[in-house]
Amino acid sequence: MTEMFSLAEATMKVILDRRSIREFTDEPVSEEDLQAILEAARQAPSGENAQPWRFVIIKDPDMRQAIATIAGGGSGRRFTAEFVTKKMQARFSSLQDEAKKKAAFEKLTSGQVSAFVGDAPIIIMVCGKKDVWDMPYDTSAAIENMLLMITALGLGACWVIAPCIDVRDEERMQQLLGVPAGYKVVSAISLGYPTRPHRPRPRIPLHELVYSEQWGAPYYEAKQ
Repeated sequence: MTEMFSLAEATMKVILDRRSIREFTDEPVSEEDLQAILEAARQAPSGENAQPWRFVIIKDPDMRQAIATIAGGGSGRRFTAEFVTKKMQARFSSLQDEAKKKAAFEKLTSGQVSAFVGDAPIIIMVCGKKDVWDMPYDTSAAIENMLLMITALGLGACWVIAPCIDVRDEERMQQLLGVPAGYKVVSAISLGYPTRPHRPRPRIPLHELVYSEQWGAPYYEAKQ
């Protein structure tokens, strides 16, 4: 029981330590670590064991920059639309520091919020087989496995969807990577060593998330 409990504790520590990392050092990622990350993805669950995921490893600086440009353009268009329609202002209404609010608006509308992906020494492009019914869920399971293994190895990563959401960007990515018909580019995973430790982000408490028998009936008591 002690060994099982220690394993559970170690697993929870990896989950709690995982962060979305957007700043990387120049230190290279070893091939041994990269293979461990991809093996973790390969072992993910999938409906009917379809295993629809495929991975393209990007190390070339020009390719990384090309992906960053597409990602930045996708995010820039999305968040500019949010700004123009005032949704962004409503979302940040509780932020009282005007300088921080302005910086956040600029980071989002400029697309830099996603363009950082090119700064990572490796980008793992995740693709999925279109004719697999559960492909979006299967690839998400594989990505989460990768993120947890990345954390366990002392590396950092960020799950970036910006270059794959707009159909125009999806077509650009398809051509850039040479992805054949029948497969879809799903996500980009930036990978490298973090420049610094990152603080945990707040999480909604369980008593607000979990219900008993029907929606709205709390399963857990709120802590006083």
